Amino acid sequence: MGKDIELAILFADVVGSTHIYEVMGDARARDMILMCVEIMRSATELHEGTVIKTIGDEIMATFPTADEALNAASQMQHEIRSHAELKVDGQPIAIRIGCHYGPVVLENRDIFGAAVHTANRMTSQAKAGQIMISGAMVDRLAPEWRSSVRQIDVTMLKGKSNEEELYEVLWQKEDATSMLPSLALGGMRDKQKLRLRLHYQGVELIVTDGRPSINIGRAEENDLVIKGNLISRLHARIECSRNKFLLIDQSTNGTFVLSHGGEESFVRRDSLQLKGEGMIGFGKTPDASSPQHLRYVCEE
Repeated sequence: MGKDIELAILFADVVGSTHIYEVMGDARARDMILMCVEIMRSATELHEGTVIKTIGDEIMATFPTADEALNAASQMQHEIRSHAELKVDGQPIAIRIGCHYGPVVLENRDIFGAAVHTANRMTSQAKAGQIMISGAMVDRLAPEWRSSVRQIDVTMLKGKSNEEELYEVLWQKEDATSMLPSLALGGMRDKQKLRLRLHYQGVELIVTDGRPSINIGRAEENDLVIKGNLISRLHARIECSRNKFLLIDQSTNGTFVLSHGGEESFVRRDSLQLKGEGMIGFGKTPDASSPQHLRYVCEE
């Protein structure tokens, strides 16, 4: 019979593992992935955690406290980022981590429940090198860790009826020094007046001062992954800079923007300011009937 218990749940996985196999070959890539998983396992056990399971390049673990989970997550990021052997094309291998705190059913050395799914979806919101956590995690952190997190978004997670607050853990010292102490946790949405809403296949992403950049392309390490023959691996970036939103194209086939008023623009290896609302097409003119179009709305 299962046992009900509250825990911190952590998921971590290697970003772009398919690309690693393509570049390094099967044998070398497998060794690198296993090395990453072993680093994640060791960090878990060092900080009072329990590895529930590993699947390929992913690990799921639990911790008695939120602080121990972040201690382990931070160690994972530091060790994998700095490991001399974990590089592909001269660039460090990256992992992404998501955490949530909540009730689970513990049975036969496995855990079940809605909290597990929420933790997993925190991971899907993270990009390379990020640790993303829920509001429930933040509520249980000691002051030292609370001072190193910032709210970057509020989003609807698949399968949930309520919005979930998303927080990024600033595990690197240079990130921590860039925080704005005047912005209290939970109050950032009220203070951020300038924002850009992006809508793609039922998913909403928000570009603000708190999340000033979103990468778009067909590679899995992008914030927004859009597949297509005309779409580059790293196709474009949208960023908030000096109180305006810029679309920065990095692609082979360029990016098309169709404003709500019908004005069409094209940009390739250059930037374009986004205003008002409209649609964006990657490699071709945006079509409202195509699943690959991206809608944007600028709010001031």
